[in-house]
Amino acid sequence: MKQALMEFCWAYVNDKTARLKKQSDELQESLGSETKSSAGDKHETGRAMVQLEQEKLGQQLQELDATRSILNKINIDERANKVRLGCLVKTSMADYFIAISAGTFNLNGAIVHCISVNAPIARLLLGKEKGEHYIFNGKEHSVLELE
Repeated sequence: MKQALMEFCWAYVNDKTARLKKQSDELQESLGSETKSSAGDKHETGRAMVQLEQEKLGQQLQELDATRSILNKINIDERANKVRLGCLVKTSMADYFIAISAGTFNLNGAIVHCISVNAPIARLLLGKEKGEHYIFNGKEHSVLELE
């Protein structure tokens, strides 16, 4: 299961990277066509808007690089007795893979939420052992299993 979760997370990052690079290429093409225009102020405004969008994409690509480095740190073969990065945590509320925020993974009806260590629920779970309890949204839950 953890191998499938890792593949899901990597696919999420790779898909997002491909989309951002495509957007970047389209912006670069747009910038090239803006250069051919000679409409004065309108031309300068168009170029500035494209450059702002390129900066935003650059920031998003940097964030994806940080996400990639988090995934590279995960060793799914290492057994854990406490919740940490790379753990599959089954709780009385839901199942979580502590890695990156990549959405919900569904394999044969088993639903696992891929969350980052910065997610509120992950911060509550980090360091917990099997059988420990925690309170989330005013309700008590417990850690049922760790993988």
